[in-house]
Amino acid sequence: MNTTPLTLQEELANFYEKSGFGSVIGMRPLTVPVYTGCMLVPLPNIETRRQYLKYHDLHHLITGYSVGRIGEGEVSAWELGTGSAFVSPLLGVMNLIALSTGLVLEPKRMWSSFSRGCKSKNLYSKSCRSNVDSAHWPSLATLRADVLEVKNPRFPMAFRALEFAFYSACAMFIHALIAIPAVCVRFITDITLGYSIFQAVKPKKRVDLF
Repeated sequence: MNTTPLTLQEELANFYEKSGFGSVIGMRPLTVPVYTGCMLVPLPNIETRRQYLKYHDLHHLITGYSVGRIGEGEVSAWELGTGSAFVSPLLGVMNLIALSTGLVLEPKRMWSSFSRGCKSKNLYSKSCRSNVDSAHWPSLATLRADVLEVKNPRFPMAFRALEFAFYSACAMFIHALIAIPAVCVRFITDITLGYSIFQAVKPKKRVDLF
């Protein structure tokens, strides 16, 4: 029996296969469905997202958070806690979009993930991305040992709680900007397709909250 740990590339390949993302690491279409409340809204798959996508996916593996609505919120809260918004403002905005849905569904878990991120490092810096690409970490276990909950918070948690409150307010504002037009479009489309008003406003049942 082979007991050699999987490489990070192999871990990612397994992750993509299990998640239904396809077999090519880091590849996605030109648009990407983003969780916004009860809806999946297609948004442009901008270059910043494609640039950092592999490392975001590794964050899922490092933290154990899923790719469902709650899991995406958790990993985004974790990334914000690690300082992702200071690496790239666009990364921060993408985190806020996912955080907004998580806040609606499981706000306590979002705070827990953010707090965990305050003690962790993300992989978004140029040096970390270079280390990932050059196989500096031979396995997921060694990567976790170097980045997950390894820091003493630089600021008191009361200060970070205020930061989280600010992120939460921004997230819900962005959520409204995206969700309200999307709901209107869905309502008009459903009515045009012949659904009753009740059917048009009824939330679609989803099984991917995890």
